[in-house]
Amino acid sequence: MFIDEATIYVKAGAGGNGCVSFRREKFVPKGGPDGGDGGRGGDVVLIARDNMHTLLDVSSRPRYLARNGQPGRGGDRAGKGGADLILELPCGTLVRDAKTGAQLTDLTHKDQQTVIARGGRGGRGNKRFATSTNQAPTHAEDGKPPEERNLLLTLKLIADVGLVGLPNAGKSSLLARVSAATPKIADYPFTTLSPVLGIVAPNPSQRMVLADIPGLIEGAHGGTGLGDAFLKHVERTAILVHLIDVAPLAGPTPEEAYRVIRNELASYSEALAEKPELIVANKMDLDADRSHLAAMEQSIQRPIIPISTVSGEGLPQLLEHISKILSSTGRKG
Repeated sequence: MFIDEATIYVKAGAGGNGCVSFRREKFVPKGGPDGGDGGRGGDVVLIARDNMHTLLDVSSRPRYLARNGQPGRGGDRAGKGGADLILELPCGTLVRDAKTGAQLTDLTHKDQQTVIARGGRGGRGNKRFATSTNQAPTHAEDGKPPEERNLLLTLKLIADVGLVGLPNAGKSSLLARVSAATPKIADYPFTTLSPVLGIVAPNPSQRMVLADIPGLIEGAHGGTGLGDAFLKHVERTAILVHLIDVAPLAGPTPEEAYRVIRNELASYSEALAEKPELIVANKMDLDADRSHLAAMEQSIQRPIIPISTVSGEGLPQLLEHISKILSSTGRKG
C-alpha cells in the first residue's frame, strides 16, 4: 500500500540520575564521595533510505521512544547511555513539526541523517560536587528531560521526470514500455491509484527516474477526484512530460485536455507550472492521417512530440529529448 503522509510521536531518552554514594572500604574510614554520573539518553535519529518508497511501515506505529540513560552508581561508575532510536524513512520525506508546521528537515539523498530529538544529559554524581569546603556532598543531579515532538511526515517522490495528463492518456503504458515498471493498465479512468516509479537508461552513461502521477482531472488542485494528493510528487521533478490522447473516443478534445492540466498545475503551484515541459501526443496509431495531430499543433502553438505506446513510434525521440533537458539542468542521472 502506498502511504505518503503520516503523523508520529517521537521522544528521545531521559538522562539518568546522578548517584549519591560514599566510598566504604576496610581501613579507609573517610573514603569520600564516589557517586557516578548518569548516562545520557538516546537520540531519535532519522535516516533516508533509497530502497523505501512508502511511509506504510512508519505510519503503522504511532509512537517512537529512544532508551533512557541509566543512573550512576557507587564506585565512581557512570550509568550506561541510552541507545539511539534509528528511524528509517524513504528518500524525499519532508519532516515538519505537527503543531507549528515548521520544517525540521528534508531527507533528499541516500543515507542522510538528522537528529530529530536529542536525549537528555545525565545528571552529575555527588563526587562532582566535592570541594575543599564541602568534602562530603550529599546531593546529586537528576537527569535532564529529553526532547519530544509530534512529526508530520510528507513523502514527495524524488524523480527526474513527472508524467502528467488526464486519466487514460497512456502514462502507465508509456512507463511500462520504456522501463521495467509494471503499473496496472486498463481502459477505464483512474487505473493508477498511486504514483509508480520506473527507471530508464537511454544510454550507458545515463539513468533517469520517471514517475507516473495519477489522479489529475479538472479541479484536482482543489480536491476534485483524487484531488491534490499526488501533485506534490511532481514538485521535485526536473521535467514534466505532458501526455495527451491525440484521438480520444469521448471526453475533452486534445486541446482542452492540455489546458485542463496546465490550469491544475498553475493553480497548485506557480513554480510547478514553470518547470520545463514536453508535450507528447500519444496514441498516434489511431491518427493515421495525422489530422488530429495537426489540429492540436495549430491550437496549442507549441512543439509536440508524437508517439504511440502501442507501436513504439516516437519513443526513442522522446527519451532523447528528455535526456537533453536533464543534461542541461545538471541532472544527468
